[in-house]
This record gives sequence, structure tokens and C-alpha cells, in this order.
Amino acid sequence: MYIAQRLLALRHEVITLTNSPDRPNPFGGSIKAFPYNFSKPHELGESLRGIDVLVNTYWVRFDNPPHFTFKQAIANSKVLLDAAKRVGVGRVVHISITKPDANSSLPYFRGKAEIENHLKQTGVSYAILRPALLFGREDILINNIAWALRRLPVFGIYGAGRYRLQPIYVDDLAVAAINQITEGTNETIDAIGPETYFYREMVEMIARGLGSRALIVSMPPMLAYQAVRMLGWIVGDVINTRDEVRGLMQEKLYAQSPPLGTTKLSDWVRASRQDIGRRYANELQRRLNRNSAYR
Repeated sequence: MYIAQRLLALRHEVITLTNSPDRPNPFGGSIKAFPYNFSKPHELGESLRGIDVLVNTYWVRFDNPPHFTFKQAIANSKVLLDAAKRVGVGRVVHISITKPDANSSLPYFRGKAEIENHLKQTGVSYAILRPALLFGREDILINNIAWALRRLPVFGIYGAGRYRLQPIYVDDLAVAAINQITEGTNETIDAIGPETYFYREMVEMIARGLGSRALIVSMPPMLAYQAVRMLGWIVGDVINTRDEVRGLMQEKLYAQSPPLGTTKLSDWVRASRQDIGRRYANELQRRLNRNSAYR
């Protein structure tokens, strides 16, 4: 949404590909929506014909068979990139993740590496942006941390919480993506924010910003995960997966690079303190309900 808003402001013609063609279009008639049509590569290609730049944000957060899986997301991503190549898309700006790794035991990071490599092999001009953790109004993780801090007496941390992450504001990522649209060189860029937190520090900062009195305690990682899993059953969602916890604790969301974003999470939390965490953001609802707008 943020990328599209900025492109429209610059008077670019914009289309979108979506798995939710029946969901309300927040841009009305300003942006035409086409289905991904992964099972019909020719039709997918025709949707892309005449497009100068593809900004690719397609991915899934975790396996939820039969609805979505990493295996299918990898296959779909390759179909999309091959279609872009076939119909002459001039450049791809691809949103990846910090520290993708073809040899990782974590399918999220392993899959991201496979897609990056496939993009490079297409021969299409590309820019790869590798964000760590995104935050913004439609965010899942930061919002739900705030939600838990507002409602629970105790907030459990996975272990000591001494693993780093570098959140980037979603509109800062949008600016970075647009800056890469007109570039001609192939680039891979870590898209990280201006603040580096230990996970515990970030939770404590959010708690202070909200005025939360929740007790923040370190717990054995598996015990904390089981508690989060039980909470997920209550809200009907997958809050965290084991692999997400492992990636967090392996500092997969930390890169030793200069910051790309300028918006500080701490400033955003203070400015948004009346809004964030008021309502739980349900990932599964967003993915499985393809007709309703995001809440």
C-alpha cells in the first residue's frame, strides 16, 4: 500500500497483483487489480505485459497447509519472475529478508535465498531489498506485542532476550523501493532502521510508551513458545512459530549495515501510543478471509 501511494503521488501508472481480487480496493479506480494466476502463467504474463518495473512483495510467513506453504510460495515466486522475464519487464525490485541462507534449517530464510538466486538467474535487472522487521499501522508483530502488553499481566520473553533486531518503518521501505525503480545497476541492500534493539529492550520500550504495567519476565524459550501457542489457540491465530523464535534468537533480523530507514520505532510508538495494540491483528484471518478489508 505504501509503495503504491507514493507511486501514485509521483503520477506513475500502477497495477497490482493479488490473491484477494474481491477485497475492497483502497485506491478505488486509481489502481487496477489482477489475480496472481500462478496456475495460468500465460495469463499472469499478460497482466504484466507493458509493465516497466515489478515490485515483488509476494511471500508467506509460515506453512499453513493446505492454504499456503513455503514450497508453494517458492514455486509461485518463480512462476511470477519467469513471467516478468518472458513479457519484457525491465526491472524487478524484490523485497526479501535480512540474512537469507540457502543452507539454513529455517524454511523462511532458505526459501528467500532460493528466490533471490532465481531472480538473479533470470537476467532481468534487479534490486533486492532485505528488511529486518517492519513496523507501521498495518503491522502484525509490533501491534500484537502492544496488544499483549495492554491486556496480559505477564509478558514472557524467549530466554534472556539478548538478541538484536533492527525494525524499519514500512514507508521508509517504500521510499527505498521507489528509489530503486529507476536505478540501472543490480543491487542487494540491507533495509534496516536507525535503531538497534535487543528484543527485551524493544518490548520494554513499547511497554513504557504504552504505560503498560505488565511484568516482563525471561522464560525458557520452549516454555515461552508453548505459552504463546496456547494464546494463539485462544485468539485463533499463529502468533509465532518455532522457526520464527529460532530465527529471532539466531539474530536473523540483525545486519551489520548502515541504516536505510530514518524513522525510529521509539518515536513511532510514542506518536501511535493511543492506537497500537487496541485490537489484535490476526494473521490467519487476513490470509484466509479474502473478501474483507484489513482490520
